Amino acid sequence: MNIYYLGLDIGGTKCAVLLGNESLDVLERVEIPTDHSMTPEQNIARMMEICEEYMEKYKSQGIFRSVGISCGGPLDDKKGIILSPPNLPGWDRIPITDMVEKRLHIPAFIQNDANACAVAEWKKGAGKGCRNMVFFTFGTGLGAGLILDGKLYSGTNGMAGEAGHIRLSMVGPTGYGKAGSFEGYCSGGGIKDLCCLVAEARKPGSSTVSLLGKEYSFQEVNAKIIFNAAKDGDEFAKEIVGICAAYLGRGLAVIVDILNPEKIVLGSIFVRGEELLRGRMEEFLKKEALKESNEVCSVVPASLGESLGDIAALSVALYGMEENDG
Repeated sequence: MNIYYLGLDIGGTKCAVLLGNESLDVLERVEIPTDHSMTPEQNIARMMEICEEYMEKYKSQGIFRSVGISCGGPLDDKKGIILSPPNLPGWDRIPITDMVEKRLHIPAFIQNDANACAVAEWKKGAGKGCRNMVFFTFGTGLGAGLILDGKLYSGTNGMAGEAGHIRLSMVGPTGYGKAGSFEGYCSGGGIKDLCCLVAEARKPGSSTVSLLGKEYSFQEVNAKIIFNAAKDGDEFAKEIVGICAAYLGRGLAVIVDILNPEKIVLGSIFVRGEELLRGRMEEFLKKEALKESNEVCSVVPASLGESLGDIAALSVALYGMEENDG
């Protein structure tokens, strides 16, 4: 008899509804746009209809154990409530796990996207086999998922891992509402802000930045453009990426010193720009972290690629049942 898990990957632009097995292989996937003209309840009902189609289609082949939900925070994973995420306006205190359980009649579990991705990389990706691992989103924002002593650690009310809020300097690019924060230096928005700050400081009153001989307004420049220019040898872009890498090393040193992990897995921007970031990151990590802790920790790119979000939602379902059974 096959064991199946359902997954909901909920985002501000789109949602994916997944069917997977015990090996976290994605067997079915339907993507639908997040409709902001509809209520949260209506959006959730659309996802439940797809789940019911999966359950009807596969009911003769196995049993459905649980539903995993991955969603941007803030949320309360203990109570199963979505708490007004910035990318989901109107989703205010939505008791989603109760809603899903009442409709599908199987257990439901929820984690923020950083925690969900941490479990996915731990179960099936770059952190497989670790007991102490930290995953960083390192994309639009910077959040961390913590696997400590073989368990996901989410804190007292689900707020553990908000490493992006750590202040690394008193002034600097803004991330997570704080100038000079880890997210300010190490996120897509932060890298753009850093580029504009440095360009404006070099040429007061300027509202453009020149990369590879092309002028970009502060509005149109972004991390992808900056990294591509750095790869092609633009000196200013390389300087910006170098600053990002230095603060990445400093930030990771804080994590290494406090948590003593055996592995740190970095997503998105690091996956695409590792060759530009690693050298300077390691230089500052070695300089800032305790030698004994740094020597037992490896920093690696996430390995699940474009399927990470899908596997993350299914991982929440699997891990939730493991914790229940344990």
